[in-house]
Amino acid sequence: MPPSIPMQIVDPHSTDVLALANMPILWVLALGVFAIIIVQTIIYMRAARNVAPDVGMSSAELRTSFRTGAIASIGPSLAVSLVAIALLAIFGTPATLMRIGLIGSVQFETGAAATAAGTMGAELGGTSYTQEVFVVAFTAMSLGGAMWILSTLILTPILKRGDSKLRRLSPVVMTVIPGAALLGAFFSLGFAELPKSAVHVIAFITSAVTVAICLWLARWFKKPWIREWSLGFAILAALAVAFISVQLEWFPTA
Repeated sequence: MPPSIPMQIVDPHSTDVLALANMPILWVLALGVFAIIIVQTIIYMRAARNVAPDVGMSSAELRTSFRTGAIASIGPSLAVSLVAIALLAIFGTPATLMRIGLIGSVQFETGAAATAAGTMGAELGGTSYTQEVFVVAFTAMSLGGAMWILSTLILTPILKRGDSKLRRLSPVVMTVIPGAALLGAFFSLGFAELPKSAVHVIAFITSAVTVAICLWLARWFKKPWIREWSLGFAILAALAVAFISVQLEWFPTA
């Protein structure tokens, strides 16, 4: 049980979860996480500016990379925000901001909370969802997030040594591996959705075609901003096609 939630203020039989979930101490912790992320962002941006000249990166290219990253984060952030809004009634605002809105994965956090609640014979948001169950679910979410951070802290130096060795053996390999890793990650996430329904397939194809068109237009008209916005355009196009497909019942949804 988190030390910030003493047992004496938890009513095991009360279903007024939000009274506990919106405690001032949890708001303080959530704002603390926000502050840490803001500081980290500033540190990383300053580090990138300092290193850019050493790797032959101009100020214009650096600004473009920052802008591209910001634009590319809009689509995924909107998706997480929509899910987070739906979870406010279950976890409360501080826990939702701290665990899902900032440093967590929606699938992992809700899965961990549901599993933890299930071990107590309860269901998230149900009549059996008491303050005691919330504390256990929140603890499971927090411990899972902590393991992610510890894994990164432990594995990053190890992976860095491996990266240095590979660069000495073959610099070309390390120019291919990052791109291959990104492609593998995106394709694995995308292909995992395809078996769900024909709508998922058409949305996947639409997004891929949209990105291809954006890349072609950016090269043809020499407009780099089109490439930067390609992910956002792909998300909007896929959502629009999926919505129209469901509304017009072009494909079965299950």
